[in-house]
Amino acid sequence: MSTPSLPRLLRHLLLPLALFTAQAQAAEPQTVRIATVAYANAGKIIFNGPAYVMDRDKVLEQQLAQRNIKLEWVPAATASVGTFVNEEFTNRRIDFAFYGDLPSIIANASGVSTQLIVPGGSGNNVYLVVPPGSSVKSIADLKGKRIALHRGRPWELSFAKLLEANQLGFDDFRIFNLNPQAGAAALSAGRVDALFTLSDAYLLEDKQVGRIIWSSKQAPADWKMRAELWGAKEFIAQQPEITQLVVDAYLKAAHWTAQPQNQAAYQAYQAQSGQPLSVLQREAEGQPWAQHFSPLYDQALRQHYTDAIAYALEARLIRGDVNVDELLEPKFVQQGLQDLQLQDYWKAAAPTAAIQP
Repeated sequence: MSTPSLPRLLRHLLLPLALFTAQAQAAEPQTVRIATVAYANAGKIIFNGPAYVMDRDKVLEQQLAQRNIKLEWVPAATASVGTFVNEEFTNRRIDFAFYGDLPSIIANASGVSTQLIVPGGSGNNVYLVVPPGSSVKSIADLKGKRIALHRGRPWELSFAKLLEANQLGFDDFRIFNLNPQAGAAALSAGRVDALFTLSDAYLLEDKQVGRIIWSSKQAPADWKMRAELWGAKEFIAQQPEITQLVVDAYLKAAHWTAQPQNQAAYQAYQAQSGQPLSVLQREAEGQPWAQHFSPLYDQALRQHYTDAIAYALEARLIRGDVNVDELLEPKFVQQGLQDLQLQDYWKAAAPTAAIQP
């Protein structure tokens, strides 16, 4: 009997290994798990943003069911969404998540590899609020004074940009690390001179305990607070078809939400989270409705994450650098927009300049 040649022998040994590897990569999961911010209201769970439309329409759930895959929504409380999602990604208990920029960067710097697979629109605004009777007109007038700011949350980056634009730093103020609710109480009681917060700033004006003196509506688009759809990098690599299904479902939900005729219905639903309708309406003012839900990877998005990584390093929130090109994965949105014939629906935002805060 002749002895097989070495190349032939290697092929026989490697072929089963290659087939096993391909089968392992192609094996579909039993469940796809997506974390999203959720609110409890009258015994019901209210999902935030387009996730509510995805859940309502059941398109993704039905498509996954055809593959014998279950869709599981994993609710995350607003008070601890960043920490919770990072822990879930670390322990491989979720595959995708809707959440913010700084926590995502912190996760990747610590070795938990995720990728941004759908941008979450133009971002949310942030506000600088002072007591109604205060003579303060700008951030510069607050130098040496007390400011309430929830440290480590996505809007800290917006605050840092505001300071940098005015040649100021954190050391120029007495920063009190308070969440928006505690910060609002401190502002009302006179324990701080200003509060840097989210759209709840309008509630403070309505109650006549605060006055907005600046918002990110007056700033470049990359100053806003951002939350996106992220995926575990390993899952994305092994399950590109399922990832595309998730992205397509999001794009369909974003398209429905972005249509002006659906604005009232969408905002009415979001008001069930406890945020008054009038606040949601004022937060959306100043920008075309559709742009709030743009899934495009534009220059503002890239600049935002480039700056966020630099800030996280400077503020020692992370020790190792994060490559912005590895963080952003646009191919699924590009494919989805083409397949859904939505290539021309959204336009990249025009560059904007800051109004002197």
